[in-house]
Amino acid sequence: MSTPAATSDKPTVLIAGAGLGGLMLGALLEKSNVPYTIFERSTTLKPLGSAMAVGPTLLPIFQQLGIYEEFLTIGKYLTHIPSFGESNEILYPKRPSDFRPIEEFTGYGQYIVARPKLYELLYKQVPAHKIHLGKRVLITKQTKDNQRVTIQTADNSTYEGDILVGADGAYSAVRQRMYETLQKEGKLPKGDLEELPFSCTCLVGQTRVLGVEEAPSVGEERCQVVSVLSDGRPFTWSFFTTAQNTLIWSVVHQLDKTTSKAALEQRFRNNENSEWGAIPAQTMCEETKDFPIPSLTGEVDENGVVRMGRMGDIYALTPKEFVSKVMREEKVFETWYDGRVVLLGDACHKLNPAGGHGAVTALHDALALANLLYAMPTSTPSDVTEVFEEYRKERHPAVMESYNNSRFVAKVSDRGIIGKIVLFLITHMPMWLWRLAAVGLMGSVPPVMSPSEQKARAEFERRQRTVPLKD
Repeated sequence: MSTPAATSDKPTVLIAGAGLGGLMLGALLEKSNVPYTIFERSTTLKPLGSAMAVGPTLLPIFQQLGIYEEFLTIGKYLTHIPSFGESNEILYPKRPSDFRPIEEFTGYGQYIVARPKLYELLYKQVPAHKIHLGKRVLITKQTKDNQRVTIQTADNSTYEGDILVGADGAYSAVRQRMYETLQKEGKLPKGDLEELPFSCTCLVGQTRVLGVEEAPSVGEERCQVVSVLSDGRPFTWSFFTTAQNTLIWSVVHQLDKTTSKAALEQRFRNNENSEWGAIPAQTMCEETKDFPIPSLTGEVDENGVVRMGRMGDIYALTPKEFVSKVMREEKVFETWYDGRVVLLGDACHKLNPAGGHGAVTALHDALALANLLYAMPTSTPSDVTEVFEEYRKERHPAVMESYNNSRFVAKVSDRGIIGKIVLFLITHMPMWLWRLAAVGLMGSVPPVMSPSEQKARAEFERRQRTVPLKD
Protein backbone atom coordinates (compact mmCIF):
# COMPACT_ATOMS: atom_id res chain seq x y z
CA MET A 1 0.00 0.00 0.00
CA SER A 2 1.08 3.61 -0.45
CA THR A 3 0.54 6.76 1.51
CA PRO A 4 -2.03 9.13 -0.03
CA ALA A 5 -0.64 11.69 -2.42
CA ALA A 6 -0.07 15.11 -0.90
CA THR A 7 -2.81 17.66 -1.58
CA SER A 8 -0.37 20.57 -1.18
CA ASP A 9 2.99 21.57 -2.62
CA LYS A 10 4.69 20.27 0.51
CA PRO A 11 6.60 16.96 0.61
CA THR A 12 5.08 13.78 1.96
CA VAL A 13 7.32 12.82 4.89
CA LEU A 14 7.79 9.27 6.18
CA ILE A 15 9.18 9.19 9.74
CA ALA A 16 10.74 5.96 10.99
CA GLY A 17 10.63 5.92 14.79
CA ALA A 18 8.15 7.26 17.33
CA GLY A 19 10.69 8.32 19.94
CA LEU A 20 10.90 11.84 21.31
CA GLY A 21 12.57 13.15 18.15
CA GLY A 22 10.13 11.48 15.78
CA LEU A 23 7.11 12.64 17.76
CA MET A 24 8.45 16.19 17.99
CA LEU A 25 8.92 16.29 14.23
CA GLY A 26 5.41 14.94 13.75
CA ALA A 27 3.93 17.55 16.10
CA LEU A 28 5.75 20.36 14.28
CA LEU A 29 4.74 19.12 10.83
CA GLU A 30 1.16 18.81 12.08
CA LYS A 31 1.20 22.50 13.04
CA SER A 32 2.67 23.52 9.70
CA ASN A 33 0.33 21.36 7.56
CA VAL A 34 3.12 19.29 6.04
CA PRO A 35 1.83 15.73 5.32
CA TYR A 36 3.59 12.95 7.24
CA THR A 37 3.21 9.45 8.68
CA ILE A 38 5.14 7.91 11.59
CA PHE A 39 6.15 4.23 11.58
CA GLU A 40 7.08 2.60 14.90
CA ARG A 41 8.46 -0.93 15.15
CA SER A 42 6.94 -1.63 18.59
CA THR A 43 3.37 -2.89 18.72
CA THR A 44 2.72 -1.04 21.97
CA LEU A 45 4.28 2.11 23.34
CA LYS A 46 5.77 1.72 26.79
CA PRO A 47 8.15 4.64 27.30
CA LEU A 48 10.84 4.03 29.90
CA GLY A 49 13.77 6.15 30.99
CA SER A 50 14.96 8.52 33.61
CA ALA A 51 14.38 12.22 34.11
CA MET A 52 15.45 15.00 31.78
CA ALA A 53 15.94 18.71 32.28
CA VAL A 54 13.91 21.08 30.12
CA GLY A 55 14.54 24.80 30.17
CA PRO A 56 14.97 27.95 28.07
CA THR A 57 16.14 26.17 24.94
CA LEU A 58 12.87 24.22 24.57
CA LEU A 59 10.13 26.01 26.50
CA PRO A 60 9.57 28.75 23.88
CA ILE A 61 9.00 25.98 21.32
CA PHE A 62 6.47 24.36 23.64
CA GLN A 63 4.67 27.70 23.84
CA GLN A 64 4.40 27.84 20.05
CA LEU A 65 3.08 24.28 20.01
CA GLY A 66 0.47 25.26 22.60
CA ILE A 67 1.68 22.75 25.20
CA TYR A 68 3.63 25.01 27.56
CA GLU A 69 0.95 25.25 30.24
CA GLU A 70 0.36 21.50 30.20
CA PHE A 71 4.11 20.91 30.39
CA LEU A 72 4.26 22.97 33.59
CA THR A 73 1.82 20.50 35.18
CA ILE A 74 4.10 17.52 34.49
CA GLY A 75 7.45 19.19 35.18
CA LYS A 76 8.92 20.12 38.54
CA TYR A 77 10.68 23.44 39.01
CA LEU A 78 14.42 23.07 39.59
CA THR A 79 16.87 25.62 40.99
CA HIS A 80 19.78 23.63 42.45
CA ILE A 81 21.57 20.32 41.98
CA PRO A 82 23.67 19.59 45.06
CA SER A 83 26.27 16.82 44.90
CA PHE A 84 27.32 14.61 47.79
CA GLY A 85 30.06 12.22 48.64
CA GLU A 86 29.39 8.76 50.02
CA SER A 87 29.63 10.04 53.60
CA ASN A 88 26.81 12.53 52.98
CA GLU A 89 29.17 15.50 52.81
CA ILE A 90 28.28 18.18 50.29
CA LEU A 91 31.03 18.12 47.68
CA TYR A 92 30.26 21.39 46.01
CA PRO A 93 29.64 24.20 48.51
CA LYS A 94 30.47 26.66 45.72
CA ARG A 95 29.53 24.47 42.79
CA PRO A 96 27.64 26.09 39.89
CA SER A 97 24.36 24.34 40.62
CA ASP A 98 22.12 27.40 40.84
CA PHE A 99 20.03 27.78 37.68
CA ARG A 100 18.33 31.01 38.72
CA PRO A 101 20.81 33.31 36.92
CA ILE A 102 19.82 31.64 33.64
CA GLU A 103 16.15 32.19 34.43
CA GLU A 104 16.84 35.86 35.21
CA PHE A 105 18.42 36.24 31.80
CA THR A 106 15.96 34.24 29.68
CA GLY A 107 12.66 34.48 31.54
CA TYR A 108 12.28 30.68 31.56
CA GLY A 109 12.91 28.36 34.48
CA GLN A 110 14.47 24.93 34.54
CA TYR A 111 12.25 21.88 35.07
CA ILE A 112 12.79 18.20 35.68
CA VAL A 113 10.33 15.99 33.86
CA ALA A 114 10.02 12.21 33.71
CA ARG A 115 10.80 11.19 30.14
CA PRO A 116 7.67 8.99 29.96
CA LYS A 117 5.51 12.02 30.83
CA LEU A 118 7.14 14.22 28.20
CA TYR A 119 6.72 11.37 25.75
CA GLU A 120 3.00 11.14 26.52
CA LEU A 121 2.62 14.90 26.06
CA LEU A 122 4.25 14.87 22.61
CA TYR A 123 2.37 11.71 21.62
CA LYS A 124 -0.92 13.53 22.18
CA GLN A 125 0.07 16.16 19.62
CA VAL A 126 0.04 13.64 16.78
CA PRO A 127 -3.31 12.30 15.51
CA ALA A 128 -3.60 8.58 16.18
CA HIS A 129 -4.17 7.70 12.52
CA LYS A 130 -0.77 9.16 11.63
CA ILE A 131 1.18 6.76 13.88
CA HIS A 132 1.43 3.17 12.63
CA LEU A 133 2.55 0.70 15.29
CA GLY A 134 4.17 -2.67 14.62
CA LYS A 135 5.80 -1.27 11.47
CA ARG A 136 9.47 -2.16 11.67
CA VAL A 137 11.30 -0.69 8.68
CA LEU A 138 13.38 -3.36 6.93
CA ILE A 139 14.04 -2.06 3.42
CA THR A 140 14.41 1.45 2.03
CA LYS A 141 14.62 2.22 -1.69
CA GLN A 142 14.96 5.37 -3.74
CA THR A 143 13.88 5.52 -7.36
CA LYS A 144 16.68 5.74 -9.93
CA ASP A 145 15.64 9.27 -10.88
CA ASN A 146 15.62 10.20 -7.16
CA GLN A 147 11.99 11.34 -7.36
CA ARG A 148 10.50 9.20 -4.55
CA VAL A 149 11.51 6.99 -1.62
CA THR A 150 9.87 3.72 -0.57
CA ILE A 151 10.01 1.72 2.65
CA GLN A 152 9.04 -1.88 3.29
CA THR A 153 8.08 -2.94 6.79
CA ALA A 154 8.34 -6.33 8.50
CA ASP A 155 4.68 -7.12 7.72
CA ASN A 156 5.44 -6.74 3.98
CA SER A 157 3.63 -3.43 3.68
CA THR A 158 5.15 -0.75 1.47
CA TYR A 159 4.84 3.01 1.74
CA GLU A 160 5.99 5.76 -0.59
CA GLY A 161 6.85 9.37 0.06
CA ASP A 162 9.05 12.30 -0.91
CA ILE A 163 11.31 12.20 2.16
CA LEU A 164 12.27 9.51 4.67
CA VAL A 165 13.44 10.61 8.13
CA GLY A 166 15.36 8.04 10.16
CA ALA A 167 14.48 8.85 13.75
CA ASP A 168 14.77 5.21 14.82
CA GLY A 169 17.49 5.37 17.44
CA ALA A 170 21.17 4.62 17.90
CA TYR A 171 20.97 1.37 15.91
CA SER A 172 18.83 2.92 13.19
CA ALA A 173 17.73 0.54 10.42
CA VAL A 174 17.32 3.54 8.12
CA ARG A 175 20.93 4.56 8.72
CA GLN A 176 22.15 1.01 8.17
CA ARG A 177 20.38 0.73 4.81
CA MET A 178 21.60 4.15 3.73
CA TYR A 179 25.19 3.37 4.75
CA GLU A 180 25.11 0.03 2.93
CA THR A 181 24.30 1.85 -0.29
CA LEU A 182 26.91 4.54 0.25
CA GLN A 183 29.56 1.97 1.14
CA LYS A 184 28.95 0.08 -2.11
CA GLU A 185 29.37 3.35 -3.96
CA GLY A 186 32.58 4.16 -2.06
CA LYS A 187 31.05 7.32 -0.58
CA LEU A 188 30.98 6.45 3.13
CA PRO A 189 33.69 7.85 5.46
CA LYS A 190 35.63 5.16 7.33
CA GLY A 191 34.58 6.52 10.73
CA ASP A 192 30.90 5.97 9.92
CA LEU A 193 31.56 2.25 9.52
CA GLU A 194 32.91 1.87 13.05
CA GLU A 195 30.74 0.44 15.85
CA LEU A 196 29.02 2.73 18.34
CA PRO A 197 31.39 2.83 21.33
CA PHE A 198 30.39 3.26 24.96
CA SER A 199 32.31 3.52 28.20
CA CYS A 200 29.50 3.38 30.74
CA THR A 201 26.29 1.51 31.45
CA CYS A 202 23.32 2.85 33.32
CA LEU A 203 20.62 1.40 35.54
CA VAL A 204 17.48 3.57 35.49
CA GLY A 205 14.06 3.38 37.04
CA GLN A 206 11.06 5.17 38.53
CA THR A 207 9.35 4.40 41.82
CA ARG A 208 5.64 4.05 42.33
CA VAL A 209 3.77 7.12 43.57
CA LEU A 210 5.01 7.87 47.08
CA GLY A 211 3.47 9.51 50.12
CA VAL A 212 5.28 12.21 52.05
CA GLU A 213 5.57 9.81 55.01
CA GLU A 214 7.67 7.51 52.83
CA ALA A 215 9.76 10.27 51.24
CA PRO A 216 9.11 13.80 52.52
CA SER A 217 11.04 15.30 49.61
CA VAL A 218 8.29 14.37 47.11
CA GLY A 219 6.01 16.86 48.84
CA GLU A 220 8.36 19.79 48.26
CA GLU A 221 7.20 22.35 45.71
CA ARG A 222 10.59 22.44 44.00
CA CYS A 223 12.41 19.47 42.55
CA GLN A 224 14.66 17.83 45.13
CA VAL A 225 17.82 16.27 43.77
CA VAL A 226 20.45 14.01 45.27
CA SER A 227 23.57 13.23 43.23
CA VAL A 228 26.30 11.08 44.80
CA LEU A 229 29.85 10.70 43.50
CA SER A 230 31.67 7.65 44.79
CA ASP A 231 35.09 8.27 46.26
CA GLY A 232 36.62 4.94 45.29
CA ARG A 233 34.23 3.16 42.95
CA PRO A 234 33.54 3.91 39.27
CA PHE A 235 29.91 4.81 39.98
CA THR A 236 27.68 7.84 40.35
CA TRP A 237 24.05 7.63 41.43
CA SER A 238 21.22 10.12 41.74
CA PHE A 239 17.50 10.63 42.09
CA PHE A 240 15.01 13.42 41.37
CA THR A 241 11.54 14.10 42.68
CA THR A 242 8.83 14.52 40.06
CA ALA A 243 5.53 16.34 39.80
CA GLN A 244 3.86 12.92 40.00
CA ASN A 245 5.28 12.27 43.51
CA THR A 246 7.70 9.63 42.27
CA LEU A 247 11.47 9.33 42.35
CA ILE A 248 13.32 8.98 39.06
CA TRP A 249 16.72 7.43 39.70
CA SER A 250 19.84 6.23 37.91
CA VAL A 251 23.12 4.49 38.68
CA VAL A 252 25.94 5.05 36.18
CA HIS A 253 28.82 2.58 35.98
CA GLN A 254 32.01 3.86 34.34
CA LEU A 255 33.63 0.91 32.57
CA ASP A 256 37.35 0.14 32.66
CA LYS A 257 37.56 0.37 28.89
CA THR A 258 35.46 1.39 25.94
CA THR A 259 33.48 -1.40 24.30
CA SER A 260 30.62 -1.82 21.83
CA LYS A 261 27.34 -3.64 21.46
CA ALA A 262 28.94 -6.02 18.95
CA ALA A 263 31.68 -6.92 21.44
CA LEU A 264 29.10 -7.61 24.14
CA GLU A 265 27.03 -9.75 21.80
CA GLN A 266 30.14 -11.76 20.96
CA ARG A 267 30.86 -12.18 24.66
CA PHE A 268 27.27 -13.33 25.15
CA ARG A 269 27.62 -15.95 22.41
CA ASN A 270 30.85 -17.18 23.97
CA ASN A 271 29.77 -17.12 27.62
CA GLU A 272 25.99 -17.45 27.37
CA ASN A 273 25.65 -14.54 29.77
CA SER A 274 23.68 -11.62 28.40
CA GLU A 275 24.43 -8.11 29.70
CA TRP A 276 20.91 -6.85 29.05
CA GLY A 277 17.34 -7.67 29.95
CA ALA A 278 15.35 -7.99 33.17
CA ILE A 279 17.68 -10.42 34.95
CA PRO A 280 20.89 -8.40 34.45
CA ALA A 281 19.04 -5.25 35.57
CA GLN A 282 17.98 -6.96 38.79
CA THR A 283 21.53 -8.28 39.20
CA MET A 284 22.87 -4.73 39.01
CA CYS A 285 20.26 -3.66 41.56
CA GLU A 286 21.57 -6.34 43.90
CA GLU A 287 25.17 -5.25 43.32
CA THR A 288 24.43 -1.58 44.07
CA LYS A 289 21.71 -1.82 46.72
CA ASP A 290 24.08 -0.74 49.52
CA PHE A 291 25.19 2.47 47.83
CA PRO A 292 24.52 5.24 50.40
CA ILE A 293 22.06 8.10 49.98
CA PRO A 294 20.49 10.60 52.40
CA SER A 295 17.57 8.89 54.12
CA LEU A 296 14.33 9.08 52.13
CA THR A 297 12.34 9.59 55.33
CA GLY A 298 14.43 12.58 56.34
CA GLU A 299 15.48 11.08 59.67
CA VAL A 300 18.28 12.99 61.43
CA ASP A 301 20.87 11.90 63.96
CA GLU A 302 21.66 13.53 67.33
CA ASN A 303 23.62 16.27 65.54
CA GLY A 304 20.73 17.15 63.22
CA VAL A 305 22.39 15.54 60.19
CA VAL A 306 20.19 13.51 57.85
CA ARG A 307 20.84 9.80 58.37
CA MET A 308 22.11 7.71 55.52
CA GLY A 309 19.85 5.35 53.64
CA ARG A 310 20.66 2.99 50.76
CA MET A 311 19.79 2.76 47.07
CA GLY A 312 18.12 -0.51 48.01
CA ASP A 313 15.46 1.59 49.79
CA ILE A 314 14.58 3.13 46.42
CA TYR A 315 14.73 -0.19 44.57
CA ALA A 316 12.19 -1.60 47.02
CA LEU A 317 9.75 1.16 45.99
CA THR A 318 10.27 0.58 42.25
CA PRO A 319 8.15 -1.86 40.21
CA LYS A 320 10.48 -4.28 38.40
CA GLU A 321 8.94 -3.47 35.03
CA PHE A 322 10.10 0.14 35.47
CA VAL A 323 13.76 -0.85 35.84
CA SER A 324 16.09 -1.14 32.87
CA LYS A 325 19.80 -1.45 32.20
CA VAL A 326 21.09 0.41 29.17
CA MET A 327 24.37 1.16 27.43
CA ARG A 328 25.37 4.79 26.93
CA GLU A 329 26.93 5.10 23.50
CA GLU A 330 28.87 8.15 22.34
CA LYS A 331 29.33 9.03 18.68
CA VAL A 332 28.55 11.71 16.12
CA PHE A 333 28.24 10.36 12.60
CA GLU A 334 29.55 12.39 9.68
CA THR A 335 26.96 11.30 7.11
CA TRP A 336 23.46 12.55 7.89
CA TYR A 337 21.67 12.23 4.54
CA ASP A 338 21.69 10.73 1.08
CA GLY A 339 19.20 11.48 -1.68
CA ARG A 340 15.76 11.64 -0.06
CA VAL A 341 16.80 10.02 3.23
CA VAL A 342 17.89 12.04 6.28
CA LEU A 343 18.71 11.15 9.90
CA LEU A 344 17.60 12.75 13.16
CA GLY A 345 18.49 12.41 16.86
CA ASP A 346 20.27 9.28 18.08
CA ALA A 347 20.34 7.92 14.53
CA CYS A 348 23.05 10.46 13.66
CA HIS A 349 24.45 11.47 17.06
CA LYS A 350 24.54 9.74 20.44
CA LEU A 351 25.76 11.77 23.40
CA ASN A 352 27.05 10.86 26.84
CA PRO A 353 24.12 11.22 29.29
CA ALA A 354 26.26 13.18 31.75
CA GLY A 355 25.54 16.44 29.97
CA GLY A 356 21.79 15.87 29.75
CA HIS A 357 21.79 16.97 26.09
CA GLY A 358 20.81 13.80 24.22
CA ALA A 359 17.05 14.18 23.99
CA VAL A 360 17.30 17.97 23.78
CA THR A 361 19.51 17.81 20.68
CA ALA A 362 17.04 15.41 19.03
CA LEU A 363 14.18 17.84 19.69
CA HIS A 364 16.21 20.69 18.22
CA ASP A 365 17.02 18.54 15.17
CA ALA A 366 13.29 18.11 14.69
CA LEU A 367 12.71 21.86 14.96
CA ALA A 368 15.36 22.75 12.39
CA LEU A 369 14.22 20.07 9.95
CA ALA A 370 10.54 21.00 10.34
CA ASN A 371 11.31 24.66 9.66
CA LEU A 372 13.22 23.81 6.50
CA LEU A 373 10.55 21.40 5.22
CA TYR A 374 7.91 24.06 5.79
CA ALA A 375 9.92 26.60 3.78
CA MET A 376 10.93 24.16 1.01
CA PRO A 377 9.66 25.53 -2.32
CA THR A 378 9.32 22.17 -4.16
CA SER A 379 10.05 18.47 -3.67
CA THR A 380 12.55 18.29 -6.54
CA PRO A 381 15.80 16.41 -5.90
CA SER A 382 17.79 19.66 -5.93
CA ASP A 383 15.54 21.30 -3.33
CA VAL A 384 15.61 18.20 -1.11
CA THR A 385 19.42 18.11 -1.26
CA GLU A 386 19.62 21.82 -0.43
CA VAL A 387 17.34 21.39 2.58
CA PHE A 388 19.35 18.46 3.92
CA GLU A 389 22.63 20.34 3.45
CA GLU A 390 21.26 23.35 5.34
CA TYR A 391 19.92 21.07 8.08
CA ARG A 392 23.29 19.41 8.67
CA LYS A 393 25.20 22.68 8.39
CA GLU A 394 23.03 24.19 11.13
CA ARG A 395 22.82 21.22 13.47
CA HIS A 396 26.22 19.48 13.24
CA PRO A 397 28.24 22.26 14.97
CA ALA A 398 25.66 22.51 17.76
CA VAL A 399 25.66 18.74 18.21
CA MET A 400 29.46 18.65 18.36
CA GLU A 401 29.43 21.33 21.05
CA SER A 402 26.94 19.31 23.10
CA TYR A 403 28.96 16.15 22.46
CA ASN A 404 32.16 17.76 23.77
CA ASN A 405 30.39 19.38 26.73
CA SER A 406 28.83 16.04 27.70
CA ARG A 407 32.21 14.33 27.58
CA PHE A 408 33.67 17.07 29.76
CA VAL A 409 30.91 16.71 32.36
CA ALA A 410 31.43 12.95 32.30
CA LYS A 411 35.01 13.49 33.44
CA VAL A 412 33.66 14.39 36.89
CA SER A 413 32.78 10.71 37.25
CA ASP A 414 36.15 9.58 35.94
CA ARG A 415 38.31 7.88 38.55
CA GLY A 416 41.57 9.01 36.87
CA ILE A 417 43.66 12.14 37.23
CA ILE A 418 41.62 14.10 34.65
CA GLY A 419 38.45 13.48 36.62
CA LYS A 420 40.11 14.68 39.82
CA ILE A 421 41.31 17.87 38.17
CA VAL A 422 37.86 18.60 36.71
CA LEU A 423 36.24 17.88 40.08
CA PHE A 424 38.66 20.25 41.84
CA LEU A 425 38.02 23.06 39.36
CA ILE A 426 34.25 22.74 39.59
CA THR A 427 34.31 22.42 43.38
CA HIS A 428 36.25 25.66 43.82
CA MET A 429 34.44 27.83 41.26
CA PRO A 430 33.04 30.82 43.20
CA MET A 431 29.39 31.71 42.81
CA TRP A 432 30.08 35.11 41.23
CA LEU A 433 32.06 33.41 38.47
CA TRP A 434 29.25 30.89 37.89
CA ARG A 435 26.71 33.71 37.55
CA LEU A 436 28.97 35.40 35.02
CA ALA A 437 29.43 32.13 33.12
CA ALA A 438 25.71 31.35 33.19
CA VAL A 439 24.82 34.64 31.56
CA GLY A 440 27.68 34.18 29.11
CA LEU A 441 26.51 30.67 28.19
CA MET A 442 23.03 31.95 27.42
CA GLY A 443 24.53 34.78 25.37
CA SER A 444 25.95 38.18 26.23
CA VAL A 445 24.66 39.55 22.91
CA PRO A 446 21.11 39.63 21.52
CA PRO A 447 20.01 36.13 20.44
CA VAL A 448 20.51 35.29 16.78
CA MET A 449 17.72 33.60 14.88
CA SER A 450 18.79 30.26 13.39
CA PRO A 451 18.93 30.00 9.58
CA SER A 452 16.11 27.44 9.54
CA GLU A 453 13.91 29.71 11.63
CA GLN A 454 14.68 32.67 9.36
CA LYS A 455 13.60 30.69 6.31
CA ALA A 456 10.41 29.45 7.97
CA ARG A 457 9.52 32.95 9.18
CA ALA A 458 10.12 34.42 5.73
CA GLU A 459 7.89 31.75 4.17
CA PHE A 460 5.18 32.33 6.77
CA GLU A 461 5.22 36.09 6.10
CA ARG A 462 5.11 35.48 2.34
CA ARG A 463 2.02 33.33 2.74
CA GLN A 464 0.37 35.92 4.94
CA ARG A 465 0.86 38.53 2.22
CA THR A 466 -0.54 36.30 -0.53
CA VAL A 467 -3.65 35.06 1.30
CA PRO A 468 -6.71 36.91 -0.12
CA LEU A 469 -8.49 39.10 2.38
CA LYS A 470 -12.04 37.99 3.29
CA ASP A 471 -14.91 40.43 2.93
